[in-house]
Amino acid sequence: MAMNFRKARPEEPEINLIPFIDVLLVVLIFLMLSTTYSKFTELQITLPVANADKARDRPHEIIVAVAADGRYAVNRKPVEGRSVDVLAAELTAAAGGSNDMIVIVSADATAAHQSVINVMDAARRAGLPRLTFATQTAAGSEAR
Repeated sequence: MAMNFRKARPEEPEINLIPFIDVLLVVLIFLMLSTTYSKFTELQITLPVANADKARDRPHEIIVAVAADGRYAVNRKPVEGRSVDVLAAELTAAAGGSNDMIVIVSADATAAHQSVINVMDAARRAGLPRLTFATQTAAGSEAR
């Protein structure tokens, strides 16, 4: 019987990657959840409340009606033409030199988006920064 006197080779160290991958997945999930959560909390938003029962007393208001086909009326007076300049001149005349007037845009639901943008641009040119939109509730009464 021959004896084996060779030195036993030391085993090469192996790196076990499974715990490392587990830790990385936990960190990745944590970062994904915390990032999504922080996006929702960074904006402090107070949602508007529409209440049709309270009619506000607004003596200093200019009502701009926008028809479905793009025609305008300022305080029930039809505006000749559809350009922003003509509309701005009408708003300036309706304001009578006062800049604390509130412009109420009463646009048809099917009116073109550009028509409403034109009213906003004309109000800015006329120096009337206070602007709001008239809406209707489901019952059909007008709310602002």
